[in-house]
Amino acid sequence: MERIFSIDLAGRTLSISTGKFAEQAGGSCMVRYGESAVLVAATSSKKPREGIDFFPLSVDYQEKYFAAGKIPGGFIKREGRPSEHAVLTSRLIDRPIRPLFPDGFRNDVQVIAELLSNDPDASAEIAAMIGSSCALSISDIPFNGPTGAVQVGYIDGEYIINPTKDQQEISRIHLTVAGTKDAIMMVESGSKEVSEDEMLEAILKAHEEIKKIVTFIEEIQEIVGKEKREFTPFEIHEEVMNKIETDYKQAIIQAMNHEDKIVRVERTEELSQEIKEAMKELFPEEGPSIHAAIDQILKQEVRRQILVDKKRPDMRSYTEIRPLSAEVGLLPRTHGSGLFKRGQTQVLSVATLGVGSDAQVVDGMLEEYEKKYVHHYNFPPYSVGDTRPMRSPGRREIGHGALAERALLPVIPSQEEFPYTIRVVSEVLSSNGSSSQASVCGSTLALMDAGVPIKKPVAGIAMGLITDGDGNMAILTDIQGLEDHLGDMDFKVAGTRDGITALQMDIKISGINREVLSQALRQAKEARMQILDVMSSAIAEPRDDISKYAPRIIQFKIDPDKIRDVIGPGGKMINSIIARTSVSIDIEDDGTVTIASVNEEKGREAFDIIKDLTKDVEVGEIYDGKVTKIMKFGAFVDIHNGKEGLVHISQLDHKRTERVEDVVKVGDPIQVKVIGIDEDGKVDLSRKALLPKPENFKEERRTYDRKSRKQE
Repeated sequence: MERIFSIDLAGRTLSISTGKFAEQAGGSCMVRYGESAVLVAATSSKKPREGIDFFPLSVDYQEKYFAAGKIPGGFIKREGRPSEHAVLTSRLIDRPIRPLFPDGFRNDVQVIAELLSNDPDASAEIAAMIGSSCALSISDIPFNGPTGAVQVGYIDGEYIINPTKDQQEISRIHLTVAGTKDAIMMVESGSKEVSEDEMLEAILKAHEEIKKIVTFIEEIQEIVGKEKREFTPFEIHEEVMNKIETDYKQAIIQAMNHEDKIVRVERTEELSQEIKEAMKELFPEEGPSIHAAIDQILKQEVRRQILVDKKRPDMRSYTEIRPLSAEVGLLPRTHGSGLFKRGQTQVLSVATLGVGSDAQVVDGMLEEYEKKYVHHYNFPPYSVGDTRPMRSPGRREIGHGALAERALLPVIPSQEEFPYTIRVVSEVLSSNGSSSQASVCGSTLALMDAGVPIKKPVAGIAMGLITDGDGNMAILTDIQGLEDHLGDMDFKVAGTRDGITALQMDIKISGINREVLSQALRQAKEARMQILDVMSSAIAEPRDDISKYAPRIIQFKIDPDKIRDVIGPGGKMINSIIARTSVSIDIEDDGTVTIASVNEEKGREAFDIIKDLTKDVEVGEIYDGKVTKIMKFGAFVDIHNGKEGLVHISQLDHKRTERVEDVVKVGDPIQVKVIGIDEDGKVDLSRKALLPKPENFKEERRTYDRKSRKQE
């Protein structure tokens, strides 16, 4: 039986329907927010997956083109691989719910959110996040939720919950927050250099709304929720744990403490293999327990050392950054390159400058638009000493690339200031924690090396958190891979000296509070300043000029009515200009012309041709033309790239001319002066005006009707 529940959320009705759709799923609901509608279904396998040591959760956000009243392009006419937007939304849904499944739960869980109707002013992403929490909460799947989610904007000092599309365009903050009633679970943000206090206030404002949403879902769960199923969590065999702790704990501690990741990994892997071989003889059926016991001891000791001994695995203090280095100009033929290194995380970023036609056209289910700045992030297997097949970018690569792009977008110059399409590619050469923030730093270096006049340099850092059950905590600056893997939080903060441009936070515990957020933001700011100092020692500001291998761009405007003169019939004119000058030419509907050429002289030549083609004829100008047609009353002359004017027979010579052919013939070159332009744009020319007047010459007056171009 269908039940519909509703509340007001930021001035719009949020309604959740249960019991009508997808009745065979473990839990399902239809979420409507404004005119957006998302169907969410959560289902779990009946038995745990054997032989794994992780929780197998998959989340998919699917955009249906009919939701926007569109038919997919291409030959197949059906939805294909998910768009980048869909991938990023899937990650938004996944991150706050993943930590809330109980430890030891190994059943496959799948959450599918299908966008069925899209309202640009009512976030379908937020509807999907709320729907996923509700579907899991009312299902029989063990879940320690519910969670809620909202977006926050910041306009003229006011925080706006779930801003409309128009509000988002002028907002200084684009923030998505998810959390439980008690704590914040996930943060994703792009912003225009806001302060730490402004960002903190935005997150806390979001949490106030999240509490209301969670209460709403709890009420739904109370009425229609299924009883949660019983499950047997995976537990480590007690004798296995005791034996490994007794015989190998000290060896594990010794192996894990080393500042060099490679040495540490080699030591722990060798010791782990030794332990497994020895323990299998004693406990041949307990392979999973042996593996889990080693990991648990490692995790416990890393966390204990940090909290109790105040010692990190590489011996740094809580706020100490690993050794930093920055270089630019490594690749001579690229337009700009930067190499950033922080400890054993190393990223090479390369900037390429292109023309308008190189822009990425995003043509998906949502409104089509162009991206003139694009950041791509690649994470090859050798960066962590692994081997695996090289395939197209996964969700992690897409997510990290989008985060770095968001961090730099506020400082990218406008098209009026710098009319280039900009692509930056960050290649992770070595990774030991927070390669995404290293790619922010590397990309800043590459952009400045390429001569892109970015407003300010941007740097990024990742913060971590270690807690225990007694209220003790340690906030770690610049977490490395081991601290990320075994810690409770990964909080990435990017920005300039003047403010935050991007945030991303994921946690593995039941949430964090204001105190943790405030301290993490404060430490991140201090670290960001240190990193910016190192980057400025490599390159303090953008280069004065772009690379000699980058296209020189000349951009100007012409009358839109004259675009056809530049294009010519069938593109003949523009193709002839391109063939002659070897440039690329883009012309937009508003008359904006962009000429790009590595050879500046050729670019200027193309500019002069187009200017000449679109130049307005003015009275008093003199042209070298060619006779195109003879009439009884005069000669038509091509004076300017197909622009014709009439030399009336009376304007051919000072003396009387009986026949036009007595003076000129078709094809003759002729120099003429513009003596008039009528209201219809017809041009009157004179040859006579450029000839010396004979002595004692008395001019005979002859008139003609301009409109009919005939003698009176």
